[in-house]
Amino acid sequence: MTTETLPEQRASDASVGVHVRGYFERVRGGELGALPAVFGLVVLCAIFSALRPAFLSAVNFANLFTQGAAVTVIAMGLVFVLLLGEIDLSAGFASGVCAAVLAVLLTLDGWPWYLAVLAAMLTGVLIGLVLGALVAKLGIPSFVVTLAAFLAFQGVVLLLVKDGTNISIRDSTILAIANNNVPPLLGWIGAIVGVAAYAATQILQAHRRTARGLVADPMSVIAFRVGALAVVAGVAVYVLNLERSRNALIVSLKGVPIVVPLIVLLLLVWTFVLRRTAYGRHIYAVGGNAEAARRAGINVDRIRISAFVICSFMASVGGIIAASRANSVDPNTGGSNVLLFAVGAAVIGGTSLFGGRGRALDAVLGGAVVAVIDNGMGLMGYSAGVKFVVTGSVLLLAASVDALSRKRAAAAGRR
Repeated sequence: MTTETLPEQRASDASVGVHVRGYFERVRGGELGALPAVFGLVVLCAIFSALRPAFLSAVNFANLFTQGAAVTVIAMGLVFVLLLGEIDLSAGFASGVCAAVLAVLLTLDGWPWYLAVLAAMLTGVLIGLVLGALVAKLGIPSFVVTLAAFLAFQGVVLLLVKDGTNISIRDSTILAIANNNVPPLLGWIGAIVGVAAYAATQILQAHRRTARGLVADPMSVIAFRVGALAVVAGVAVYVLNLERSRNALIVSLKGVPIVVPLIVLLLLVWTFVLRRTAYGRHIYAVGGNAEAARRAGINVDRIRISAFVICSFMASVGGIIAASRANSVDPNTGGSNVLLFAVGAAVIGGTSLFGGRGRALDAVLGGAVVAVIDNGMGLMGYSAGVKFVVTGSVLLLAASVDALSRKRAAAAGRR
């Protein structure tokens, strides 16, 4: 008995084939996107899991999220500056300044947590306005401006914490951000709602493109994406909902860390801004060719200033998360390797140092790679020196891939 293939099925199969071939052609043409970061993340997890089985434990899995949260959030802000072909070397210590403002107002001045958080975020916005104005209005290179700020903010942090004093954070709300977990049931509800919302968005986008006569992703491709997200989210929530306490009778420790939905929310907001708004298109236009954007009527100076504002604002959020995780603020908050890891996370994730190419998701993927390297090598007993060498090598590799992919894309464009 034979069955005849329906025309709709043949069309669907053909469209899937076209979609897959188009993807591989874009990869060969230099549009790698997040592929290197995802590949590197899978390889690193496989290596560390084989060498140290404890790497895949529920306790360590939760530690990965909290360990890399502050760096990931700061990297998300840096993506906006990097998209313009600029750099912000002060983002690390800007987060330290904002964290110090939070700690002083909370602990020393007795402010309520919401006012202290608002003041810390406004501090970040003010920093971004000053840096952006110096770059956009005075024409000072961003490297010089932010290097000067990098040095100055170290002094500001010292002044705020009284030349080396450690200021403890005692507010339970602030401490909960990086140290508490959502209830297990709420974690499952969040995962289901998130996957459903993603599926609805993908289907709605496909229908809109089809209605306008544009090429849309096949439903089978959309189903694959939704299924992959459902598997990843389901496994993550399941593992995080396992009991992680050594003595559950005394204290129970299970559930998705609160910082995870916070990062997801920020990712959704900035992804929407970059992909669905005119402002986002202007960001890419200025990063691709500032002069062409200016001639098209885009206020380039305003775009540059706003990118630095977003970067410093996200640095303030990262500083609050870092203060929550450490339960305190000291002169090293925002210093050490914070800036290096944040820039590295954005670049490793796929954001170009040359401007015009990048996504908020790049910061999350790159932050995961950096956190896995730091965490996995720590479990293996390697020193901080070895960690820096490996992380630096991965960053150099990512930058090399970016440069080579741009050359290949340019060659493909000429052909």
